[in-house]
Amino acid sequence: MQVMTALFGPTDAIDRAHALREAGAGGVFTFEGPHDVFAPLTLASTVGGLDLLTNVAIAFPRNPIQLAHQAVDHQLLSGGRFTLGLGTQIRTQIEKRYGADFDRPVARMAELIAALRAIFAAWQTGERLNFHGEFYRHTLMTPTFTPRDNPYGPPPIYVGALGPRLTRATAQFADGLLVMPFGSRRFLNDVTLPAVRDGLSASGRELADFAVVPEIIVSVGDDHDATRRLLAFYGSTPAYRPVLDVHGWGDLQPELNALSKQGRWQEMGSLIDDEMLHTIAACGSPSDIAAHIRDRVCGVSDRVCLYQPGPIPVDSLAEIVDALRT
Repeated sequence: MQVMTALFGPTDAIDRAHALREAGAGGVFTFEGPHDVFAPLTLASTVGGLDLLTNVAIAFPRNPIQLAHQAVDHQLLSGGRFTLGLGTQIRTQIEKRYGADFDRPVARMAELIAALRAIFAAWQTGERLNFHGEFYRHTLMTPTFTPRDNPYGPPPIYVGALGPRLTRATAQFADGLLVMPFGSRRFLNDVTLPAVRDGLSASGRELADFAVVPEIIVSVGDDHDATRRLLAFYGSTPAYRPVLDVHGWGDLQPELNALSKQGRWQEMGSLIDDEMLHTIAACGSPSDIAAHIRDRVCGVSDRVCLYQPGPIPVDSLAEIVDALRT
């Protein structure tokens, strides 16, 4: 099993990428948080031997041409080991933080993927760029702005999705699904995979033609307070209620949401009991964590992304990787 894990920012990206590679990680990913999602991967590409993944780059505030240039540049820097992972975020963040449009996010994401493919094709084959969509229009590409000498081809496009409509569209139009970290084995098998199969059926593809990459929250040791607070943060968001619903915990979501609006973050974490903690997150010793991951993704994927509420010791990561390979 290939293990990928996070770079947290640009300042230590090179050193951390070296350490993660030595620990046995097969790749590194970034998320759209306090730092730019591409900059740490640019630096990590100098390390070599690691797959690179944006997990995820928020799509709608960006233009497809910008995304295409960033994707191809990282494909070149990594020697063909880059994957462009995209996400929608939620309406409040897109409209109020980014000041961008969020209407009809599923249709918008599907069209953005089509626009990227049209741009990639124009660059690879020299065919005329002539994309007309509802949200995007690209009809000009001159040699001055066309990347040259890319022997690796365009990178695959993955999308992070949770809800059935976006998951279905991802399976229909993209190359892979990034399974959101706030999840469980039951949600993956009972909700996510049926939607994936529906989308693949609509595109005439099989599951073997499509990548499903689970991301799992890991918490090493005995102190899981930070992880409880992280789960409470996710659980307070209405978009993540379906995960709670499949376990009968849905009534907790509005309670967490109300506390979040009052800034009572510590109290929110105390509402995450042990059953919920160990269902959604992989906790305990490296061998315990590896067992949780194996149980969760068995038969679904041979690649997993480890989400760390805070950087775990590199030696613990090495033990997790060794246990997953045993």
